[in-house]
Amino acid sequence: MSGHHTPSAKTRNIVAALAVPRRIETLGPIGGRFLHALRLIALHDRVGRDPVPELATKLGSVDVAAKALILAHAIAASWPESIAVSRFCCRLLTHDEATIGSFVDAAAHGDRASFEAALDGLISADRMHRLWESALALTAAELRSL
Repeated sequence: MSGHHTPSAKTRNIVAALAVPRRIETLGPIGGRFLHALRLIALHDRVGRDPVPELATKLGSVDVAAKALILAHAIAASWPESIAVSRFCCRLLTHDEATIGSFVDAAAHGDRASFEAALDGLISADRMHRLWESALALTAAELRSL
């Protein structure tokens, strides 16, 4: 008897869906803006520059820039590995970006259950609180800047 296992149709569909990257346009405005900020932060980190001045210009608010940087640092401290980000101009999301965008949008809607579902199995429950609070702070800053 062969040890080969044929995946179920459901499993094949999940794997096929994972092979098709999400587009940034599928996110809400706060999640999408944060991912642009995250990409800009990653670019500045690579060249050893402070991202806040350019973030403030791009996001239109020093407060939003500061909250985006705080959330980015919270994510980096909580994430199980280095965060994979796409180039700044790319409309396609990495799996990390799709997850981050999902939890930021959930927080922007005050939906703790969806926030936790987006991070389930990736981040331990004791680390979720910091991400939740940072995402809420970013959302509040975004709303104040309108």
